[in-house]
Amino acid sequence: MTLRGRPVALFGLVYGRESVPESVSLLGGSSDRQLWLPVTGAAVVLDDGDWVLFDTGLNPTIIRDPALRASHYVLPRYDVRVDSDDPLLDEVGRAGLDWRRLALCVVSHLHCDHSGGLRHLVDGPPVVIQEREHDYARADAGLDQAYFRTDYELDGLTWHTVDGDVELAPGLRGLATYGHTPGHMSLAVDLPGDGTVVLAADAADLRRNIDERIPCGSATHPELRPSAEASIARLHELDRTGGTQVWPGHDPEFWAGRRRPPEAYT
Repeated sequence: MTLRGRPVALFGLVYGRESVPESVSLLGGSSDRQLWLPVTGAAVVLDDGDWVLFDTGLNPTIIRDPALRASHYVLPRYDVRVDSDDPLLDEVGRAGLDWRRLALCVVSHLHCDHSGGLRHLVDGPPVVIQEREHDYARADAGLDQAYFRTDYELDGLTWHTVDGDVELAPGLRGLATYGHTPGHMSLAVDLPGDGTVVLAADAADLRRNIDERIPCGSATHPELRPSAEASIARLHELDRTGGTQVWPGHDPEFWAGRRRPPEAYT
């Protein structure tokens, strides 16, 4: 499945914040230092007027209901906050995008801070995901791995599974960056003026991951560590390529300096 339009604009979206130990985001990081990190995604506008959503953020219904929050957020030292009624809808609205022109949603992986807005895709356009991520999320994943089945096991979602790197539109590519989870995927966007932006998602939480080739500290399986190291090496090399910049998924200082809707990268 390949869309016809080419990217002409990229909006960086911030859905909320989450708190984790540094050791979750940085292999070898401190387990005593707690970080407040932005929960991010993006919208890619194509030259035919359609647009593509990358990641959907947190589910505010679960966060704001005390019983649901207690039953879902079971990981120690993990906290989340959202600042609006529905961060995904609010960010898309600030970008001036029409939900009726949403052609595709790409999900990096199905952790709760990336899949919480999938309820808005029910009976909507396809959701692209790596096949191995989809298989794991439907089989073995659970709350102890921060997978909320109530966010993604929804009737009416149209899944489109892929395997490895995939072209989604001319100048828009899903990149296999396995390691954080079995089927993690990043997104490369070729823009007319700002060059290529690679949205790393959780293959690189922080700029330090990219700059120093240090993988994130958390993985669903210990045996995924070599994949995580290969993925961060790939992102490090892409970031060193002329005309390409890799955006970390959760770096607070980096995202504080990004243009926010209605401003876009073009």
